[in-house]
Amino acid sequence: MLLLETGLVLAGLLLGASAWKIHSALEQPLNIKQEELLDVPKGSTPTRTFLSLETDGVIKDAFWLRVYWRFNLAGTPIHSGEYRMQPGMTVNGLIDLWKRGEVVQYSLTLVEGWNFHQVRAALAKDDKVEQTLNGLSDSDVMAKIGHKGLFPEGRFFPDTYRFVRGMSDAELLKKAFDRLDEVLAKEWESRSADVPYTEPYQALIMASLVEKETGVPQERGQIAGVFVRRLALGMQLQTDPTVIYGLGDRYTGKLTRAHLKEPTAYNTYVIPGLPPTPIAMVGREAIHAALNPVDGTSLYFVARGDGSHVFSDDLDAHNNAVREYQLKRRADYRSSPAPAQTPEAAPAAEDAIPAASPDVTPESVPQVAPQEPAPTPEAAAPQNTQ
Repeated sequence: MLLLETGLVLAGLLLGASAWKIHSALEQPLNIKQEELLDVPKGSTPTRTFLSLETDGVIKDAFWLRVYWRFNLAGTPIHSGEYRMQPGMTVNGLIDLWKRGEVVQYSLTLVEGWNFHQVRAALAKDDKVEQTLNGLSDSDVMAKIGHKGLFPEGRFFPDTYRFVRGMSDAELLKKAFDRLDEVLAKEWESRSADVPYTEPYQALIMASLVEKETGVPQERGQIAGVFVRRLALGMQLQTDPTVIYGLGDRYTGKLTRAHLKEPTAYNTYVIPGLPPTPIAMVGREAIHAALNPVDGTSLYFVARGDGSHVFSDDLDAHNNAVREYQLKRRADYRSSPAPAQTPEAAPAAEDAIPAASPDVTPESVPQVAPQEPAPTPEAAAPQNTQ
């Protein structure tokens, strides 16, 4: 009995001492003098993380912290990512961050009107994103995110995406792809009854033309209305952004008459109907406009030079507008709204996202079902939209 009592006493003392050591280890402040980020790579375990912190001199008594985790938080994963460690924070406070998965988040913004070349460039220049797509062709990229055979242009939704350090470029692209699918499906359900599209992809193509033609919100529906009416009459769309996209890297900032006549898969001065694919990423407003074009009679529009447009019902009125707003251009003439960025916020030239469209070979361009426009009236000859 004496030995039993002695053993119980010793066990109690050991348990008490262990509890005290664990409590002291949990309540110790982190040995840091300023904010630091703790990077927990994928596949890390609490044991490895405690030992790493002890090696770096940030904590002591890693053994007792490992004992605490094993008996109190067994099976609880530690989320990978970065954790913000503040002066005065205790180990217990840090463990609370781990349990909540409260990792540091970053953001990446994909902008309306960007093409896929620009999207890839934005991902590649972000050093917080794990780079897995470098050296892959666009086709390989689409296969990697689970959409083999799909042409990438316009397939991603422009938005600001939150991510943690170490998230891959492929994961971010998949999020943007899924988001576009979600928005397009929802807008397709509420489309106008008389739109000329046989599938959502055609509406996406139209939305990309609207997106590139104007950034003025109240004009998007009008622009879509002009394009839809031209389709119904069998008129060519004749929109400059499609010519620019078809030129790819050969576009240097100025369109010529020769460019407008050059046959490419995208030149809507040459081809009938819609181009074969979108030419840029589109926001929800452009998709909505393409699926709900504004009624009217205008068949032409021309940029005023301040980002807005003049709409005309007939060719004579359009030519007058062209003479007034394009042939007598001011020094501050703009065919689209001025950028929102201030000069101070603009990226340096060496960091800028390239503006050129990607090279597009005819073999890589998927075919789109015809829009089945109404027969062309004999009096309706194709004319320049802009």
